[in-house]
Amino acid sequence: MMNANVEVVVVGGGYGGVMAANRLARRDGVSVTLVNRRPDFVERIRLHQLVTGSDDAVEGFGEVLGGNVRLVVDAATRIDAAARRVSLAGGGTVSYDYLIYAVGSGAADPGVPGAAKFAHSVSDLEGAKRLRSALAAAPATAPVTVVGAGPTGIETAAELAELGRKVTLVCGNVLGPYLHPRGRRPVARRLAELGVTVLEGPRARVTEVTRDAVQLDDGRVLPSAVTIWTAGFRVPDLAARSGLRTDTEGRLLTDATLTSVDDVRIVAAGDAAAMTDRPFRMSCQAAVQLGAGAAATILRRIAGRTPAPVRLMFAGQCISLGRNGGVTQFSYLNDRANPLRISGRLGAKVKEFACRFPLNQLASGARKASSRASHGDSAARLETPQPKPRTTPSDTRRGA
Repeated sequence: MMNANVEVVVVGGGYGGVMAANRLARRDGVSVTLVNRRPDFVERIRLHQLVTGSDDAVEGFGEVLGGNVRLVVDAATRIDAAARRVSLAGGGTVSYDYLIYAVGSGAADPGVPGAAKFAHSVSDLEGAKRLRSALAAAPATAPVTVVGAGPTGIETAAELAELGRKVTLVCGNVLGPYLHPRGRRPVARRLAELGVTVLEGPRARVTEVTRDAVQLDDGRVLPSAVTIWTAGFRVPDLAARSGLRTDTEGRLLTDATLTSVDDVRIVAAGDAAAMTDRPFRMSCQAAVQLGAGAAATILRRIAGRTPAPVRLMFAGQCISLGRNGGVTQFSYLNDRANPLRISGRLGAKVKEFACRFPLNQLASGARKASSRASHGDSAARLETPQPKPRTTPSDTRRGA
């Protein structure tokens, strides 16, 4: 039997954090508080669509978070593991019996002269909105440079080119490094159809960014009215600032059950977790599994049982290439790409399904958690954002 009134605090309201909160909130005797610095859930995998106006990439927490989860809109500044307390930027604190560390990730410091000052990011909501404004202010014929040939760079370049922008994609080495060579071909073909100039090779690396240009390692200078940096991610330094052990990238070090190597009361989920002997790719696909795994670990501990190692299984990677094209690169369960892929309009449909699926998972989890609340649970939200109609800045339909 579970002990009554176990308080769980989830820090971070992304895919992993919301998945974990909903799973925990379904159980009697568990009260859940979600701390998130924004009042809405951000569909991070759609931020490139926000830039071009085909989606707003935001969903109300009322749609994806259980009605019995207490929502605190604030930023966590420190975790006091000894006192089991989280300090907030607004001056308050939240106490916990167990904590889920799900702070996510953001854009990495490029480490290239001028990049931090002149390049834009599409890794978070605020950065994507600033980029949208910068593009709106630039002439339609102005050259745009996207740096980074991972999924975010490819999707952003294709989305902008489909609108008629003159786009150069600087790969730094190879286009789509995760992709199987057979999956890379349709990506390159679609980018060419859209008019994207793709620069590959070991010397296709940016060495400096200025207000209106990008300089490459081979000496070339590319005119660039708007430069977008998509290479690399970093995690917040909350764990390190709180005295918890992290890996070299700042991710909280955990064992195979996602439990912090420093404290059995702290469990990690999402991009900010690093299992010491089982590395995984930062992704939405991993986050939803890690969120469920983190919740399972805590529920087992509350019940006095030994947590089970978390197993991650991957299906592949979906890449949108504008609204009318896409490539789905399938993988083995260990996330190694295999030769199978789907491309073209069908690839775009699979990508759209892949974007909708995790949101539907969260919404389903919210309904299940809320059904417990409707049967007498007394937990209440600090804030309860009202569900809003699904709209976009320039269209009332989702991009397909």
